[in-house]
Parts: sequence; C-alpha cells; structure tokens
Amino acid sequence: MIRTNKDELVALGIIAMVVHPKLNAVTGVTSEGMPEISIGMAGIVYNVRVGDPAFGYQGDHIEPALSIAHPNMEVDYALHYLMCVGNDAKVVSGFAKGEKGIVTGEHARIMVDVDPEAMKKMKIGDKVLVKAYGRGLKLLDHPGILVKKSSPRLIEKWGLKDLGNGRLQVPVTKIMPSSILGSGAELEPEFVDQDMMTGDREYLAKTGFDQLRLGDLVAVMDTNHMYHRGYGPGGVTIGLIMHGDSLKTGHGPGVQDMLVCAHGEIEPVIDSNANIAKIFNIR
Repeated sequence: MIRTNKDELVALGIIAMVVHPKLNAVTGVTSEGMPEISIGMAGIVYNVRVGDPAFGYQGDHIEPALSIAHPNMEVDYALHYLMCVGNDAKVVSGFAKGEKGIVTGEHARIMVDVDPEAMKKMKIGDKVLVKAYGRGLKLLDHPGILVKKSSPRLIEKWGLKDLGNGRLQVPVTKIMPSSILGSGAELEPEFVDQDMMTGDREYLAKTGFDQLRLGDLVAVMDTNHMYHRGYGPGGVTIGLIMHGDSLKTGHGPGVQDMLVCAHGEIEPVIDSNANIAKIFNIR
C-alpha cells in the first residue's frame, strides 16, 4: 500500500461549462509545408475518448469527449490548478443533468469523460461540476517524488509498488527519451502539458510511439520537472497522454505531468494496461 496524506486534502466543487470549438486561423501549415484547415480543440467530441489512439485524426490536438472551461479567468485558473486526473465530475444542467463523469486530463481546457449516450444529450454551455481533490497530495514514504496532477484515486488504482529506500515502481505503456518532448517547456508542470515532437514519423514507427493511446501513462527519462521543465540526467517524468496529435512539428500528443523525480526515485516498468481508461474502468 502506498501511504499518502489524502486525509489532509481539501475537496472543492468548481463549476465549468462545455465550451465551443474555436478556429483561430483559416489555414495552418503541416510539417511537410502543406496548407491545411483542421478541426480544432474543445467542444463535444462524440467519437474520441480515452483509450482511443492518440494518432491518426484529421484534427489538431483533439481533446477527447467533453472540454470544459469557465469564462471568468480566476475561476478557470482555479479549475486548472486544483483539478487532478481521476476527479469526479457531474453534469448539473441540460438534458444530461445528473450524469456522472471523470476528469481525464488538462489542456487549454479540462477534459471530462462521460457515457457516450449522455454526450448525445448534451449541448455547448451545459454546466459540469468538478470535485477538485488532490492538490497537496504527498507520497509519505517517497519524499523525492512530487505528485503533480494525480488524484488519490489514481494513486490507489495505478498498481504502484514501494521498492524501499524512497524508490517507487510505476507501470507505464512506454519509456521515452527526453528528446521526445517539444513545446510547453516554458510552462509550469502544474499548468498544462508539454507536447511530443512528432515530425519524424519514421522514428515514431520504429519506436512504436505512434501506437500510443489517449490515457496512456508514459515515462520520459532524464527530465527534471520538479519545479520547472527541462533536461535532467537521472530524473524521471511520468506523464499522461491526454490530447491527440498535430500535423505541426513539435506539437504532437500532450504529456501531462503526473509524478516526477530528479534523482531516479521512480522506476518505470512496462505494463500494457497502464492507461486510465482501464485503470478507472471507463471503457
């Protein structure tokens, strides 16, 4: 059993709304220099959920299922900084009122998975109540590991193993080098993700990284994301693949920080079931 301080944590209710997709520019340019108009982010994505492939969509940074945000930036920031993956969510307005969901990631918006039949009843503007719970979570026997966006529910269901001496074995679907990370290094680990570099499709196919799925938990080696994001020999970042690929170089699937260390306290182990769709029995 992994000991935590979960009994000290405060659970807060935060309301957000299902938001419209936006198109900021008429055209973009792919890695091959071709102009394109792709489906953007946000909205209600009816046919992509956690557990589905992270690659292969005719769209940019697809956010699975529901994307929610709040027009008041102070409230929106509270949602971003306080939510954790695995938090409970509940639809509290509209025809799907009462339907339960679960927070599956953070991007420019917060992503929530609900039953596909419930999504069919929903509209833009419907309100969703998130029970933000997990900020301040600590692994009591692993002081060298910081928890970023993992809820107590995820920590308990993940299959983590205490190896002694402050070391922790963590199931992941892939182990990747630090060079795989691209845009987002300037952002705090507590706020939004860092994208994969996906311009070299040959490399992705060779390594099998193009088989990643939304919801996969992965290890990025030699990274120090304790307080900022950067290269750090011996450090490990455990991330969540939470949005889809892009046709633009350096702008691939997002890797959201979940657990981090600077000195090798995390030992990743390959497990094909290390996906939140399976861990939370979503699919």
